[in-house]
Amino acid sequence: MPEPLLADSVTKLDGARGRTVVTGSHGGVFAASLALRTGCRAAVFHDAGVGLDAAGIGGLAWLDRANMAAAAVDHQTAPIGDATAMLECGVISHVNAAARALGVKPGMYCTEAARLLENAGMPADDAPEIREARKVLEQCARRLVLVDSASLILPEDAGQVVVTGSHGAIFGGDPANALKADAHLALFNDAGGASTSRLPALQHRGVAAVTVAAMTARIGDARSTWQDGVISACNTLATEMGAKPGLPARELVEIAVER
Repeated sequence: MPEPLLADSVTKLDGARGRTVVTGSHGGVFAASLALRTGCRAAVFHDAGVGLDAAGIGGLAWLDRANMAAAAVDHQTAPIGDATAMLECGVISHVNAAARALGVKPGMYCTEAARLLENAGMPADDAPEIREARKVLEQCARRLVLVDSASLILPEDAGQVVVTGSHGAIFGGDPANALKADAHLALFNDAGGASTSRLPALQHRGVAAVTVAAMTARIGDARSTWQDGVISACNTLATEMGAKPGLPARELVEIAVER
């Protein structure tokens, strides 16, 4: 039986057509739509702590519309952004109907689930396209850049306040992946608590950075990070700016755009 394709980010799914994929990305709707668009057979995502409005697994039910089998790994059993660790150590926490029909169930090891998902039929490809949002708001001294995924950050976002819907872990373990531009301040989702490795990497680059608690903001939704999020962790530069655990993210953003 073929081995699953491992991808630390769902944005790096080259050669996925017809394959079962294990990806380190969260299981939100946009990540699910990207996986479907590649033509893969089935997919295992990270549940990202499930979070507010169950956004971390929202893509599973969405994929049922295309009859694509999908599951999510419990965030307590494997780190987000690390597909190898998910396959080796991950335990399934959530499944959609198509995966359940193949025998995949919560409590099952990811390796076993991936084997069962190889029996999935190819999904329909008529699901609606989902687009991530990028919005730039002119504020005071700095622009406020809202990106549902950190992959949407552009070079001109350097020195600005960047609010993302992405998780706070460095995918692939490469510090260069922490952020595409050296922002003044960057905000991420902690995906259940442990997704904070971008923070020290960005401290080294001179970027203030924080995560918000997954249960306070919908992962994959920058506007929710900004308006609903409550800070869970921060690097030293962010602390010097006024950040602290328990502070609403919108209050920190108000400080940062004026400096």
